[in-house]
Amino acid sequence: MSRKLKKGYFVRGEFVAEGSERDLELKRELKGTDEQSRTDLKRESLELQKLGEDLLTLCADLMARLNLSEKLKDAVVEAKRITNFEGKRRQMQFIGKLMRPLDPEPIREAINEQQGGSAQLTLTLHLAEQWRDKLIDSDDTLGRWLTEHPDTDSQQLRALIRQARKDAKPEKPGEAPRHGKPYREIFQMVKQALSQETKEQQEPDA
Repeated sequence: MSRKLKKGYFVRGEFVAEGSERDLELKRELKGTDEQSRTDLKRESLELQKLGEDLLTLCADLMARLNLSEKLKDAVVEAKRITNFEGKRRQMQFIGKLMRPLDPEPIREAINEQQGGSAQLTLTLHLAEQWRDKLIDSDDTLGRWLTEHPDTDSQQLRALIRQARKDAKPEKPGEAPRHGKPYREIFQMVKQALSQETKEQQEPDA
């Protein structure tokens, strides 16, 4: 009488019979690996979709520096045009799919560069506002400004400050100060000087 062969398989030289404890253990491990793989893929997909959303906000100059396919560029343009929520969601999934073969680091660096530039611009605007108000309030501030920024057209700035102070005087008691054209021009002068200073600081030494 022939011996009935057990059904099973070999794993690294080990015979594993179907239905055995070892078989069930290996199947549990495999299931866990599959679930982990699906979790990793889902997380990666969501990360790429988020990066794709940030890509939509990237300015043209930074976008041009990235080595993106025409298909991805067209998909980004289309996503900006779509206003329907569900349509937008599907388009962002499509963008995420197109981004899978790409190295995401250059895109992240471009986005970080833009966000850093926005933060610097906000800081410059706040500083310009502070300088403008102090220049109008105090002659001492004008001297300090001219010392720190000797390229400033001092004659023009003095004239603007005099006119801004004159404009700021309320016509009637209790009225709020008026801010005319000189007030805005002082701000623009200061902002331009501060922006130039920041640009020179960020440029590498020759």
